[in-house]
Amino acid sequence: MITDGSTPSTGATIYEVAARAGVSIATVSRTFAGRAGVAPRTRDAVMTAAQELRYVPAAAARALAVRRSRALGVVLPHIAGPYYAQLLVGFEIAASDLGLSVVLALVSPSDHRADAVRELLGRVDGIAFMARSGADDDAVARVAAVRPTVTVARGRSAGADAFYAENRGAARELTRHLIDHGRRRIGFVGLAEDGSDIGTRHRGYLAALEEAGLAPARHLRADPVEEAGHAVADQLLEGRGVTELDALVCGNDELAIAIIARLTAAGVRVPEDLAVTGWDDTLTARYLAPSLTTVRSDVDALGGLAARRLAGRIDGEPVQEPVTVDSTLVLRGSCGCPAPALRPPAAPPHLARLSLTTIESEESS
Repeated sequence: MITDGSTPSTGATIYEVAARAGVSIATVSRTFAGRAGVAPRTRDAVMTAAQELRYVPAAAARALAVRRSRALGVVLPHIAGPYYAQLLVGFEIAASDLGLSVVLALVSPSDHRADAVRELLGRVDGIAFMARSGADDDAVARVAAVRPTVTVARGRSAGADAFYAENRGAARELTRHLIDHGRRRIGFVGLAEDGSDIGTRHRGYLAALEEAGLAPARHLRADPVEEAGHAVADQLLEGRGVTELDALVCGNDELAIAIIARLTAAGVRVPEDLAVTGWDDTLTARYLAPSLTTVRSDVDALGGLAARRLAGRIDGEPVQEPVTVDSTLVLRGSCGCPAPALRPPAAPPHLARLSLTTIESEESS
């Protein structure tokens, strides 16, 4: 049976969406259920009409009417690697302190279906979209029109609070540090997507080179994961990349660590032949040989700020100006600086406090 999906905030119904899109209510129902058989043009018409009317499907509308599920939603591309783990831990601990639970949806960048986000919408009071995922900017805007929404480490969306770690200035400072070491053929490793952290780091890298009158040596596009770092190192070893470059600015520590491991195994000396820097200051960075020059951001705090802001939005607070968390250079041996004495790291948040419910899309499972 098809039900009337009216929402308390707007009164929009499935009938109004169908009328505006010029389709039947059955087609609207199939579109929001993610079923096959709906043409792309028809699906777009339905979604556009729903966004204009601020329509929420019936399950989500019922949750909105109840108002309090006492849960915050998080959409992430994956939870592999230390960056996403720290971000999620900070978010979950802050939510727990507020007496709220966290429901996690993993939507990989290659999965552009909205099924997981639609299901999440009906189970939570607000949603945090973190980093670039299969939930594109249009999807974020649609959710922000009907539910409290925050974004973390991605482009700003109308109606959503935005949180960032400082990237451009720190990347500029890091690249200038390499230039001060006498490096002149500096390459960049990572995907420089608009609105992404690594894209902003790339712009800081370019700014430092321009100020020094240097041209970018090479841009090696790679996903921010270990396997891609190995592939980049192999690419450098197979060609003349190692001799053409004297430094690499990597988009994150995972890439940098994988590249250093593969190059040093092949006899390339770091930093003598090639200086390499990372980003995130992961635990491995300080124990690597040579230890990794990188950038530290308070990622746990970033996640916590996002959770508290989302809870405030649910309580009726208005959208506020974007918040940026500071980043700090950590100079170690991989850029040519003396390796600092190792100190015991600060104790990480207690992982036992994590209690996440996960919704995985078909492709991410």
